[in-house]
Amino acid sequence: MEFRRLKNPMKNIVLIGMPGAGKSTVGVILAKKRGMHFIDTDVVLQKKSGRLLQEIIDGEGPGAFLKREEEMILSLHSRDAVIATGGSVVFSGRAMEHLKRDGVVIYLKISFEEMERRLKNITTRGIVLPVGESLRDMYNRRVPLYEKYADITIDCSDNGFETVVEKAAGALRT
Repeated sequence: MEFRRLKNPMKNIVLIGMPGAGKSTVGVILAKKRGMHFIDTDVVLQKKSGRLLQEIIDGEGPGAFLKREEEMILSLHSRDAVIATGGSVVFSGRAMEHLKRDGVVIYLKISFEEMERRLKNITTRGIVLPVGESLRDMYNRRVPLYEKYADITIDCSDNGFETVVEKAAGALRT
């Protein structure tokens, strides 16, 4: 577990990480534990568009999906919330700066092998995977971005959700 001291007091907790890292599940538990609101940006995007994530990706392409995701993130003005983001949010510097402005970013880190093991529904899950890009390529392209934006990194491989929540809560108190 690694963390950096924050310059400003925290208002939101923003969870980033690979598909399958547990952002939504950890987010719900963490929000309950801390008495905060919970926002799942994938759900918000689906509600705003009236379509499933995979339908947007298949119908409009990965680039259009990333643009929609960025616009939706920029429209969020939440306080006192745990925000579980889509795994591709880190492709937008604007979106990440917007999220960091009002909160602390926690990277839920998993190994490639763990991600591959957890992803059972890759073709329907709504993962931005451009044509010709393998899961390994996606993993290798995203890791440096997660590391760049993270204030706190928590290794989630081989840990249950409750353990991850306890690690996050502990890191936030530090």
